Amino acid sequence: MTTFVDRVVLHVAAGDGGHGCASVRREKFKPLGGPDGADGGHGGDVVLVVEHNVTTLLDYHFHPHQKATSGKPGAGDMRTGASGDTVELPVPNGTVVLDTDGNVLADLVGEGTRYIVARGGRGGLGNASLATTKRKAPGFALLGEPGQSADVVLELKSVADAALVGFPSAGKSSLIAALSAARPKIADYPFTTLIPNLGVVQAAGTTFTIADVPGLIPGASEGKGLGLSFLRHVERCSVLVHVLDCATFEPGRDPLTDLDVIEAELEQYQTSLSDRPRLVVLNKVDIPEGRDLADIVTPDLEARGYQVFAVSAVSHAGLKELLYALATLIKQDRAAKPVEESTRIVLRPTAVDDLGFTVDLEDEVYVVRGAKPERWVTQTDFGNEEATGYLADRLARLGVEKELAAQGANPGDAVAIGDVVFDWQPTLGEEFSSGMRGQDARLENDDRVRAGERRVLKDIRRAERLGIPIHIEEDE
Repeated sequence: MTTFVDRVVLHVAAGDGGHGCASVRREKFKPLGGPDGADGGHGGDVVLVVEHNVTTLLDYHFHPHQKATSGKPGAGDMRTGASGDTVELPVPNGTVVLDTDGNVLADLVGEGTRYIVARGGRGGLGNASLATTKRKAPGFALLGEPGQSADVVLELKSVADAALVGFPSAGKSSLIAALSAARPKIADYPFTTLIPNLGVVQAAGTTFTIADVPGLIPGASEGKGLGLSFLRHVERCSVLVHVLDCATFEPGRDPLTDLDVIEAELEQYQTSLSDRPRLVVLNKVDIPEGRDLADIVTPDLEARGYQVFAVSAVSHAGLKELLYALATLIKQDRAAKPVEESTRIVLRPTAVDDLGFTVDLEDEVYVVRGAKPERWVTQTDFGNEEATGYLADRLARLGVEKELAAQGANPGDAVAIGDVVFDWQPTLGEEFSSGMRGQDARLENDDRVRAGERRVLKDIRRAERLGIPIHIEEDE
């Protein structure tokens, strides 16, 4: 049964925003109550949160689909819709979030670090929020905005100060068990360790963590033997510890050859690890042949510039010296790193000439792209003429019509915004029809005619009550 997973594909969907409400207050003895439609609730977000007690992505291996709840619609009497519940997904420290193309979206390091992987949709405004001095009783409301959905890749990169690297069965698991309270699986066959193991060590007044990385083999940097999965856990480590087996009986293997092979794989890995300080551990010196071989290769390793420690995970020989050397290197690395603020705010000012949208002619269709126009279109109820006019108002104020005219668009040309395609009927400029945006002159004339008819009918009824003769002239 799978117990450790360090890479998953997560399918997330945030909640949709609730629709706004179009309502007019109706109460006895209170005429002209005005609009009282409330806003819809916001959709819930999907958030990744780093938690120290989470060490694997196993939960998302079995449950890759995560969805937040949607917001509730608004109601009359100014009753705002409830917002959807945010879904918080706990992830291990060191989780990297990537899109499906491999681009890094976030690097989550540190307890409590949060990243919104899918943002919930905004709730639609009710007609009470849309009321203005010119539009005192809107007969429409805005629809809720759809929540974001995405497919993301989560990769776990262990966060440790030092990493033990070497061939399978070199004794790395035995070494970390001797140095810390970690209890990894130990057996006498290759690839016993299939997952990274972390141990906490205290030496020379410094507390640090050591990672036992599963064994590497030639071709690991190209993925052979799950090499890429294993090397990923070395990236964050400050110090690399080469664990060399001095008691191997495999042909063609010796400490110097093993060191050259592992160094070549580290150099060829996509993230170069050549700048990390190194220590060399000659393991299994409790065996006489291992002690003799360690004495032979130590001068050659020191000539290459390595600090060499002959140790035994069984008898604990040389472990104290190794721990103090590790603590010194890690302390120096921490002192050299700049102190980073817990929160960084990156300001990206908008360019002065940025309109917030673009207009491109594609296959005889003028395509308008931009966050605001596309969001406004999704929030518009096109079954309501007043809502459509309100959308046209907003687009005109943003400058979309002006830009379309500058691009050479003519009345009747096809314009696409998001998933909506319509024929452009502009109102800007002297060559186009006049009148306020969102109002139809024909409807205005009809309203005036009806108002005149009502006045005439009222005068007729009043004259009848008073007994005044009525004479109506008909037009020829």
